[in-house]
Amino acid sequence: MDLRIFTEPQQGASYDTLLTVAKATEDLGFDAFFRSDHYVAMGSTDGLPGPTDAWITLAGLARETSRIRLGTLMTAGTFRLPGVLAIQVAQVDQMSGGRVELGLGAGWFEEEHRAYGIPFPKEKFARLEEQLAIVTGLWATEAGKTFSHTGRHYQLTDSPALPKPVHGKVPVLIGGHGATRTPRLAAQYADEFNIPFASIEDSERQFGRVRAAAEATGRAAGDLVYSNALVVCVGKDDAEVARRAAAIGRDVDELKANGLAGSPAEVVDKIGRYEAIGASRLYLQVLDLHDLEHLELISAQVQSQLS
Repeated sequence: MDLRIFTEPQQGASYDTLLTVAKATEDLGFDAFFRSDHYVAMGSTDGLPGPTDAWITLAGLARETSRIRLGTLMTAGTFRLPGVLAIQVAQVDQMSGGRVELGLGAGWFEEEHRAYGIPFPKEKFARLEEQLAIVTGLWATEAGKTFSHTGRHYQLTDSPALPKPVHGKVPVLIGGHGATRTPRLAAQYADEFNIPFASIEDSERQFGRVRAAAEATGRAAGDLVYSNALVVCVGKDDAEVARRAAAIGRDVDELKANGLAGSPAEVVDKIGRYEAIGASRLYLQVLDLHDLEHLELISAQVQSQLS
């Protein structure tokens, strides 16, 4: 089971804070550092000191780390033109020595679009499908040849399809709860399918849909990695769990029901239940980015048991 650290910087984090967490992620033996792609805080927090851009952040971290993989859950398709995104991701991948992964979603948070003057189209899913075709098509085009795309939302003519990622392509993550279109897109384009903040039962159903969609396209269901994103809150004892839950404004019982919370033994047991339904990778949503002792505890008493 791979454990990855997943951050939500729009809730309030500077680049320096993210760099500190990413370095701890690497030093403590976690597999990857991922971040969300948002420009406005959610809930009651003020979001200070303000948003950081996902791909600018990852470009910096690409030069400051050496082992961990880096990526987004999920890049908002509404924020970037697909041709430009393909260039950005390939460049950051080169800067990292080939350690980048691209989670790409349709975009959903209308408030942040209004706040920063970003168009918020009504038809987002069809755009996402074209974006996936373009980004992966640009990377797959042989050097010296050109790529063109004529779609409803995007048109590319004789693109040189450069630059290329280090290994020819970047692993693509697609995720969500949709019962029909999401599994179909994952089967066609994804290297990994991720379901965020879902129960074991809901995850099992959605993984089954994706496996069926993959097989319907002639692809082996096992070609994809299946993963979950879950909030994490671990403590050596009940008091420490309660303190960490309070620090992120959450209830302990709710966290235990809907995330990975409790003692290391409780969390290891629940991880095993996700593994039993096919998950081989977990994104641990860490909401208090200043509590590095939390990461140390997870590394020492959770991750060590999984390996």
